[in-house]
Amino acid sequence: MTEQVMAAIDGSRFSETVCDCAAWASLALDAPLTFLHVVDNHPQVAEADLSGNIGLGSREHLLEELASLDEKRARIAQEQGRLMLEAAKAQAIEDGVSDPMIRQRNGELVETLTELEPEMRLLVIGKRGESAHKASEHLGSNLERVVRSLHRPILMVPDQFTRPSAVMIAFDGSKTTRKGVEMIAASPLFEGIACHVVIVGAETADNRSQLEWALNTLRNANIEAFGEIRAGEVEKTLHTYQQEHAIDLLVMGAYGHSRIRRLLVGSTTTSMLRRTTIPVLLLR
Repeated sequence: MTEQVMAAIDGSRFSETVCDCAAWASLALDAPLTFLHVVDNHPQVAEADLSGNIGLGSREHLLEELASLDEKRARIAQEQGRLMLEAAKAQAIEDGVSDPMIRQRNGELVETLTELEPEMRLLVIGKRGESAHKASEHLGSNLERVVRSLHRPILMVPDQFTRPSAVMIAFDGSKTTRKGVEMIAASPLFEGIACHVVIVGAETADNRSQLEWALNTLRNANIEAFGEIRAGEVEKTLHTYQQEHAIDLLVMGAYGHSRIRRLLVGSTTTSMLRRTTIPVLLLR
């Protein structure tokens, strides 16, 4: 089975950006591109909720009406999804992808992505924004569950995307972030992109040794690499470095016990992902 770039679209304002980002990744990785739309058919209203004080015959009539309405909604959702997928395919072709594929599934987003995980090389997904409509909120509310459930790199994109020219990896010397450095060094996705390695912590011999390892690994792969150790609060420190060096892609480990990876646990996840204006590549 050929691993592919898979892009989850939901019709939100992030979908166009997801399309462009996924097309860039597909071309850079020379990997097939598939657009996925998941139709979440909500369960019908329970009969008990309709009983009230109305007569049995009236209640049966209302249930029939609701069943018919649910069927119509499902058909409309399917057709809307099909049109979104066709539009995404056309956009990817315009971006230079020769034969993007489309798939529509019924079910729940996280369960569907988990089922399709063996086919993924990279998942591209949009972030949630305050002005997004219900579909985007559904996608965003599941983002943490998606990251926890999958063990593939996940590229989360905001509502704007340009080809990255400088990437920053939030590095802590953990197995996950060392794997991230090695991935950057080996992946054609980062070819020609300057890489900044940032350790948020004290200037210790261990941190300095970890930083030198990361920089040497990248430079041995002919990647222009820069590195710093900075003390401070993690999120603020990373944001400041991003602004100073015009970073347009952040790479970080998703979960773990380090201060950096704790960023993506609980309420801080929502805070960080809402505030970021650049794509974030999440690693497990």
